Amino acid sequence: MSALKNIVWLSSYPKSGNTWFRVFLSNLFSDSDEPASINDLHHTPIASSRQPFDEATGLPSSDMTFEEVDRLRPEVYRYQAKEAGELQFRKVHDAYTYLEDGSPLFPPDVSRAVIYFIRNPLDVLISFAHHSATEPSKMVEVINDPAKAFGRSPEKLFNQLRQKLSSWSGHVKSWVDQPNIPVHVMRYEDMRRDPEKVFMDAVNFLGLDTSQEEVKEALQKSDLSILQEQEKKQGFKEKMIRADKFFRKGQIGEWKEVLTNEQVEAVIKEHREIMKRFGYL
Repeated sequence: MSALKNIVWLSSYPKSGNTWFRVFLSNLFSDSDEPASINDLHHTPIASSRQPFDEATGLPSSDMTFEEVDRLRPEVYRYQAKEAGELQFRKVHDAYTYLEDGSPLFPPDVSRAVIYFIRNPLDVLISFAHHSATEPSKMVEVINDPAKAFGRSPEKLFNQLRQKLSSWSGHVKSWVDQPNIPVHVMRYEDMRRDPEKVFMDAVNFLGLDTSQEEVKEALQKSDLSILQEQEKKQGFKEKMIRADKFFRKGQIGEWKEVLTNEQVEAVIKEHREIMKRFGYL
């Protein structure tokens, strides 16, 4: 591994298991007997956070256009990789996109790997609707929208930079089919059904020197019930303001109880190819 190829991108469309894996990594790297705090996931910061961008560039991103910010983001990641010198994890909701000059937003020259989290879009839709405090019918439009982006309202300054999300299947394809960085896909459903095996496979893919016992212990500390209890007591700083809670049910197949036939058909019509490819049809 070159001295610089040290960033692992933890990428997903929202509400697909990314944060759970980040909590798991925090527990895996922790020396404490207590579960890591959900509000201290310093091992896995968010790639689109505004403050580290401003600190790295010495420039206020609030004064820049979205395009100017995007042009500088690869340089910020190169700077962070060089400064850290060791393995880095970055949470990402952006799709894998390219700049005007054809170079990727996420520079392969400092990227070691991608862990890509995927979840049935019908369940994503419900979880994302709760997260955004909106109706499932509205969320059907969101996950079907190839132009969807976070943080692009000109009237509002967000604590994160603009992120081009694309539609659900557009997001999946952008990452799993990009040719530049090795990818390991984790299906949320497999993470829930057989966590020890699935998380161990990811750890092995990353080449981390970790035993099955350590993975098992980190998973126990990252159990959904613990995360829910922590959120209840101290809140979770990554929860959207209007949302009731971030760590909700983590359920597989909830869509069957909630969505109408029309909503299900609208999602399948748009995402049939990728749903079929990853075993959701």
